[in-house]
Amino acid sequence: MEHIIHSQVMQHLDQHNILTDQQHGFRKKRSCKSQLIVTLHDLASGLDAGDQIGAVLLDFSKAFDKVPHKRLIYKLNHYGIHGTVLDWISSFLSERSQQVLVDGHMSPSAPVTSGVPQGTVLGPLLFLMYINDLPDRVRSTSRLLADDSLLYRRIKTVEDVAILQDDLDQLQKWEQDWQMTFNPSKM
Repeated sequence: MEHIIHSQVMQHLDQHNILTDQQHGFRKKRSCKSQLIVTLHDLASGLDAGDQIGAVLLDFSKAFDKVPHKRLIYKLNHYGIHGTVLDWISSFLSERSQQVLVDGHMSPSAPVTSGVPQGTVLGPLLFLMYINDLPDRVRSTSRLLADDSLLYRRIKTVEDVAILQDDLDQLQKWEQDWQMTFNPSKM
């Protein structure tokens, strides 16, 4: 069933051109190589023109574990995932629990209200849809590869520096709005 839902969701996303072009992770005909080629072309063009490039590498902290289910369902609905498919995905995410076993001692069961199930076909696609709007928040160029992000801008004027800083501020606001966190130790 998961493969069927994945196929239906991908068909919907492709038909309506919903996934951001900046995302190269977990997509057909895209990879770290495709992202690298596009990014290197952009950076080389800027440097060839004599411009400086301001760039910031960003990585989500425990990205796949932090996606809040209710907010994910909201975004799926926003992207036109409705009816039986949305119901199935909601069911797929709900009523999950976790326990920890340490030295023979089992913790009490706790409900899982966030995160996309790892090791599933649907999990990565749900994550992509959750962060899909991130590039819309910035004026600089952004590139996404699964949970890694690169933000860069040609720096020609002081205003370009201010725009890049504003973009970082906007990403911080996005983090707060959508309950995600960039890992400061990897910046």
